[in-house]
Amino acid sequence: MSAPSSLTESRRVVVGMSGGVDSSVAAWLLKEQGWEVIGVTMKLWPQDCMTRAEDKCCGPQAIADARSVAYTLGVPHYVIDEAVPFERLVIDYFAEEYKAGRTPNPCVMCNEKLKFGNLWDKATALGAMYIATGHYASVEHAAPGTQGAPILRKGLDAKKDQSYFLFSLRREQLSRALFPLGSLTKEEIRAIARKLGLKVADKEDSQEICFVPGKDYKAFLRDRGETFQPGGFYDTQGNHLGPHEGIELFTIGQRKGLPGGAGTPRYVIDIDAASGRVILGSEEDLLCEEFTVNRVNWHGEAPAEPRKILVKVRHGHTGDLAFLTAGENETAVIRPLKPLRAVTPGQAAVFYDGDQVVGGGWIVRRTNSSSASTSNVPVLA
Repeated sequence: MSAPSSLTESRRVVVGMSGGVDSSVAAWLLKEQGWEVIGVTMKLWPQDCMTRAEDKCCGPQAIADARSVAYTLGVPHYVIDEAVPFERLVIDYFAEEYKAGRTPNPCVMCNEKLKFGNLWDKATALGAMYIATGHYASVEHAAPGTQGAPILRKGLDAKKDQSYFLFSLRREQLSRALFPLGSLTKEEIRAIARKLGLKVADKEDSQEICFVPGKDYKAFLRDRGETFQPGGFYDTQGNHLGPHEGIELFTIGQRKGLPGGAGTPRYVIDIDAASGRVILGSEEDLLCEEFTVNRVNWHGEAPAEPRKILVKVRHGHTGDLAFLTAGENETAVIRPLKPLRAVTPGQAAVFYDGDQVVGGGWIVRRTNSSSASTSNVPVLA
């Protein structure tokens, strides 16, 4: 982690403490480096939901663990209530994306809107110039006296790298961000926590979508009272294959819960929210030769000419080479060198040059394999 150019302005940093081992060690590392650390935990669940949030991110146990770590480290700790913004900015978005036939990525939204959004108000009130988290990523700040943009890079631990979830942070957000775990592996972080005697040293990692118990987003939406939009299954020729109970129950690439009777396995290859159609096809139909992204956030200037980059279309994707052409109104067209499988509207596509994040956006439209008959397949816009 390179030092910010404005260290002389303030050595005070707010560390977002989730109650896990990563943010706990991040707080300790910064304190060791001479920072004046203030721990802050966001309570993301309203009081009447706190009992069912016990094991969720920023539920009662997480808050208690963060408070315990802060006490052990000798740093002040505050809890701020972000339940209403979390509901509006993350969970409402999560539900609305499924209604629109897209697959959401709430972790990106939470980072942008809450951890590096609303939390600035608390940091400013506490006199802190920076916010730090336990993300596995690195940020290089501009040299003193320059106007250079901060550079976001992958974390050293390839299995834990979380730069994908940080692509949407703007220049002003990254310029005040610290990621002290970027040069460490998970094993090293747990070893540090054990040496310090932290009770969270062997605490399990939180699941990817922290507010969805057991990764069952369908049950979460039902419990929340969401109404699903029923419709029909169709093949790529437009033939009706049977009814379904809601487009919200399906994502691109899904194989389970589909009508049987086909000679080869069927997969969800597209979803048309307007008509309620879930389009089924073969695995070959999942291949994507070109797709469009919008709301692109460039880390630097948008390329004036087509550029070869590495693109990740989901967090677990190791990345593939592609040609990127920047368009107008924060759009870009991506043409992979080889077709990508299950490119999913609503997910993020993040662009890399080596380990450096050069930008990213939200997938809105894809082109199926040329071998698939797509004349009757709806295209998401």
